[in-house]
This record gives sequence, structure tokens and C-alpha cells, in this order.
Amino acid sequence: MLRISVLVSGGGTNLQAVIDGVEGGEIPCARIVRIIASNSRAYSLERAKKHGIPAAVIGKENYPDPEARAREILRELDSAQTDLVVLAGYMSILSPDIIRAYEGRIINIHPSLIPKYCGMGFYGKRVHEAVLAGGEKESGATVHYVDEGVDSGPIILQGRVPVLAEDTADTLAARVLETEHRILVQSIRYLAEKKMENER
Repeated sequence: MLRISVLVSGGGTNLQAVIDGVEGGEIPCARIVRIIASNSRAYSLERAKKHGIPAAVIGKENYPDPEARAREILRELDSAQTDLVVLAGYMSILSPDIIRAYEGRIINIHPSLIPKYCGMGFYGKRVHEAVLAGGEKESGATVHYVDEGVDSGPIILQGRVPVLAEDTADTLAARVLETEHRILVQSIRYLAEKKMENER
């Protein structure tokens, strides 16, 4: 059983894709054991409640000290016996202590084809605005391992979408988001199957 903890900041459509993948059997032998939101307004908390998944709010509002915040996140991950940490629209930079503790076991979804349009400052709508400004013919999403850089860890899977002449940042974002949902589920399924094989 792959025990997954998901870190979120907003609405949580990628989280919902993972929940649906686990509950629908598309991600075999896996369970979401914890959802950690960076703020109390995240709609992801409602998704957690609806599906009976334990959730916690750990962010600047209740843990203003970064070291205390990192300790509390680690405590939650450890207490849930987490095997895999999934950053699904998580808008904070993880502490090096967390990355070292879960080295090789943290993945992130980013809304561009890394190494393009990634790193500091490239998040949310800004990514899609930059893609359009750059005159790109295609964009997409990337699932990658998290290291101590920003969007710099090894790539697991990418999905591509066309950039259309009439696209706005919003229409491109919607197309990329569909790809995010698909490749995030595929990546977790791959990791769950890999864990099963290693335990045989």
C-alpha cells in the first residue's frame, strides 16, 4: 500500500484527480492518508472532508515561524506514515529539512514543459502568460521529483498540448489543467506499481 500525503493551497482539482484515481482503482494499492493545506480558505479542505481524509492546516497564518511550520509538516507526514508526498498546487517552497527527510519521495506538478517557464516567479497564470508572450506553439505540464531547487528535480512524465492562435492565458490554462490531472494520476500509478514490484 502506497501511503500518499497531498500538500495543497487552493481549489484542489489536481487533488480531486488523485482522489478519483485512488477511489476508482486507476491508482492501485494506494491510499491518501493526509491532506495538508497551506491556508484555511483552501477548498481542498472541503474535498478532504467529503472523502473522509484527515486534513490539517499548516501555513503562515497559524505557524508564522518557518522552522516551526516545517517541523509541524514533518510531524504530520511522519505520523501518517507517508510513503509519497504529492505537491498539488502547493504555493509554498518546502523547507530543506522536509526535502531531505523525504528525498526521492516528493513529487510536484508544474504547468509548463520544464525546463521552459519554470523556477522562481513562474506559477499559476504567470506561466501561461509567459508561454503566450514567448510565441510558443505548444505547452503542457510536467510531473517531477522535488529537490532543493525550484522546479529542478528529475522529470517523471510530461504531457503536451497545442497553443492555439486564439488562446488567452485562461483558455490555455484550462487545456493544460486537463493534462495535469491525467499525468499526475499516471505518475502516481507508476510509483505505486513500482513499490508493489519492489515488495514482491
